[in-house]
Amino acid sequence: MLVEEFSATSPIPSPAPHAGATSSPLAGAPFHAVEFDAGLLGRLGKSGPRYTSYPTADRFTPEFGYRDYLHAVAGVRTRGSKRPLSLYLHIPFCDTVCYYCACNKIVTRRRDKAATYLSYLKREIEMQGMLFAGMNEVEQLHFGGGTPTYLADEQMGDLMDHIRRSFRFAPDSVGEYSIEVDPRTVSVERVHSLRRQGFNRISLGVQDFDADVQKAVNRVQPEHETRAVIDAARAAGFRSISIDLIYGLPKQTMDTMAATLDKVVAADPDRISVYHYAHMPHLFKPQRRILAADMPDSDTKLQMLQLCIERLGAAGYVYIGMDHFAKPDDDLAVAQRQGRLHRNFQGYSTHADADLVACGVSSIGSVGATYSQNVKTLEEYYDMIDQNELPVQRGLRLSMDDALRRTIIQKLMCQFELSIPAIEQAFPIVFDKYFADELTQLKAMEADGLIRVDHDWVSVSMKGRLLIRNVCMVFDRYLATRNDAPRHSQTI
Repeated sequence: MLVEEFSATSPIPSPAPHAGATSSPLAGAPFHAVEFDAGLLGRLGKSGPRYTSYPTADRFTPEFGYRDYLHAVAGVRTRGSKRPLSLYLHIPFCDTVCYYCACNKIVTRRRDKAATYLSYLKREIEMQGMLFAGMNEVEQLHFGGGTPTYLADEQMGDLMDHIRRSFRFAPDSVGEYSIEVDPRTVSVERVHSLRRQGFNRISLGVQDFDADVQKAVNRVQPEHETRAVIDAARAAGFRSISIDLIYGLPKQTMDTMAATLDKVVAADPDRISVYHYAHMPHLFKPQRRILAADMPDSDTKLQMLQLCIERLGAAGYVYIGMDHFAKPDDDLAVAQRQGRLHRNFQGYSTHADADLVACGVSSIGSVGATYSQNVKTLEEYYDMIDQNELPVQRGLRLSMDDALRRTIIQKLMCQFELSIPAIEQAFPIVFDKYFADELTQLKAMEADGLIRVDHDWVSVSMKGRLLIRNVCMVFDRYLATRNDAPRHSQTI
């Protein structure tokens, strides 16, 4: 059987009824429930992937290139795929550097650089559009960065028009079209313009409202600016407003964290992400400007996490997983209840069955049973497009084992449970034999109360949900071969 037939971007079937079959142990359980066990979290926290993909991006190889990507697209076309498309566009530019940032970015005030970049980005979009011509429409669009709103309003409008000439889009009521916004870069008028240009979801980087914390990370952002953008987004008719926070930043205390949470809850966004600051100055040079003496210690960070969970839960937000919270009627929460939640390079998503087409430097796509990543520098990007080649630098074609483990990790990350009969229906394996070593490792987690394993289900407990990355790492066969310096954040 071809590996493409094991595409983990498609939902696996529900298990067929059989003698002795049991229903999901989580059936009827509230997905916002999560149990905080500080001792367990402190003992089991370790470096590990966030699993926005499996295999993770550090396993991509340069042996996978432009022609391999063309082959993957041809395979999707040949099979007559009915999956919709998801587009990701990377805008790498920023005016200033935020010291905590680990994104691929270019800090410059030279706006002519953005104009040059856009001319090449539009050529890449045309190339991708021709490859997918006549295929399914786009149901998801995400602009990330860098700072997408670094682009001028006219540039953004022209780019959106260009994308629509290259791809066919689902109606606004169906599609999820989102953009990351730095509130310091947009006016009320610009927010309304973004809505007219076709965006219906907006994500705001806040990180922390405390003035001393903002100075320590070089991101001074007055609260009134953020609130003005939120109010404008509501008035403009955005379907969803999201706020990003970070705990573990320099100068943060329990009091400052509590004050920030009060302001966020008062702002009433639809979604909230609370990320743990990953301090890895050996990988990200701007982080070297953060003083170790200003950092909260491990116990304080755990207390901050507990405060976030309790405060947002009390405010009515559902715990989606990892670091995401949403209102109960938000599409993410609904998708999780219905078993449709997906996880990709932009985090949690409601579009589990889409091929991801990525454009721009360093962007990562997922088409069929492959991953592909573009080159990371502007010079390489421009050079390859000048040669009329898509700027694919590296990637991976999934084996059956990769697709199998990706499906398992997706189900655990998104639903906190795994149906063993469903896996055995979707893949030619006997679960307890194929994963005998993994089941042995899971016994220790079962003893700690993180999970429950029986003949039909692997179920993550309420206190195991905060350590879901640990559970998923058991199924990651690449971790055993990794012997380099840690490249991942702490799991908690």
